[in-house]
Amino acid sequence: MPTPGFTERESFARADLRQVTFDGQSFKLCNFRGADLRGASLRGCRFSGCDLRGADLRGADLTDAVFTYVATHTADYGRTDVSGAQWQDACLKRVTTDRVIGWPAD
Repeated sequence: MPTPGFTERESFARADLRQVTFDGQSFKLCNFRGADLRGASLRGCRFSGCDLRGADLRGADLTDAVFTYVATHTADYGRTDVSGAQWQDACLKRVTTDRVIGWPAD
């Protein structure tokens, strides 16, 4: 598991990350596709250009999390994608989003 700080281009695809604490971690272009993050503490995390399609975030604490993009040469590449993620009972206090694909409010 990464230490608090910055993680780039790491794959957590389909990983069992239930109850993990990633508070304050910055993720850039990381793959969380299908990851099980139920009950995880993701307070203050930054997801830039990450793939969270189908991730299970039920009950996760995302207070102050940021979901954003990475500036690239094409408009669609580098955007965080949360399509199909499960958000039931997740804490979304003060979450900010910018150019996110599949955000529940979309």
